[in-house]
Amino acid sequence: MATQTSTIEEGLTYGAQFEQKDLVDFDTSRTYGDWRDEFHRTGCVVIKNVISKERAQYYVDKQLQWLNNFELGFDPKNPETWTADHLPVSFKGGMYSAYGSSHEKMMWEGRTEPAVVDIFEKLWETKELICSFDGFNVSMPNRKDLNWSPWPHCDQNPNRKGMQAVQGLLNFAPSGPKDGGLVLMKGSAKLFDAFFSREREQDDHEDAPPPELKFMDLFLFNKKDVQWFKDQGCELVKIDMEPGDFVLWDSRTMHYAQLPEGDQIRHVQYICMTPRRFATEEALVAKKECFEKFIGTTHWPHCNIRPTSDKPMRNGEPCPKSRAEPFEKPIVTDQVLRLAGVKAY
Repeated sequence: MATQTSTIEEGLTYGAQFEQKDLVDFDTSRTYGDWRDEFHRTGCVVIKNVISKERAQYYVDKQLQWLNNFELGFDPKNPETWTADHLPVSFKGGMYSAYGSSHEKMMWEGRTEPAVVDIFEKLWETKELICSFDGFNVSMPNRKDLNWSPWPHCDQNPNRKGMQAVQGLLNFAPSGPKDGGLVLMKGSAKLFDAFFSREREQDDHEDAPPPELKFMDLFLFNKKDVQWFKDQGCELVKIDMEPGDFVLWDSRTMHYAQLPEGDQIRHVQYICMTPRRFATEEALVAKKECFEKFIGTTHWPHCNIRPTSDKPMRNGEPCPKSRAEPFEKPIVTDQVLRLAGVKAY
């Protein structure tokens, strides 16, 4: 078993293990009679009406309020303000994970939506789950200040074998063909080991994170790689969704976000959960520190957790609007503490 460590500036060191075996063994001949059949067949699935449209609108309003809280002149009704100068710092034009945002009250409300938790309990066949401290996405259409390009990637290191993590996205606004959203390479998860059976070089994409961040569970595909999966029969699909829908995909699946082109602002929250038993004690210590300090994580709930006090950078300098805690702190319940990995089941 290979290991890699990241040294945290506070002086602590947290390990990240590359498992060489499936962490859970699914019977491929089993029929579930629900959305799990499609998920295991294609590596992804859209689940309709997980929350009501009214509840989805609640999250839209909360996300817009969060953007307004920075008092940078953003106006959701005025496209002239849909620029970086009027918005907090984000990644790829709308992915927010800094400023304590991962622990906003609205984020924990999304993670504890009963139907969302039920999805992951069914998928992993356990009620003892932990969640990632993931971010959200508010993407404005037709932005003129972005130099954007697709970045097909997967969020699982080639050294990890089998289905070890599953990503989720709770959708809050209409997401049609021109509204931006998630693009998935259906079927690519099953070809993960075949693709990586020989040495592969990551794409030198303009948005690749700097090597020192050590994103161990990220692989960027180039155009030839995309074509390789298509040649094997995989299908690259833009996922259209209605408010309240939820999409799941195996972390070995090639995917990327598409920017909106019409008039509709994109509103989503990323939610990922895995069984608590996947986490080491070392990882749970790191999660507890992240929870208590309002620090976000990657999509992985049980590993690759880096407590850090890095500030979002604006024009090469720490953002003057930087903050270390949410505007609205979460209501800390036993369920929240268990999903955070702080309290045992």
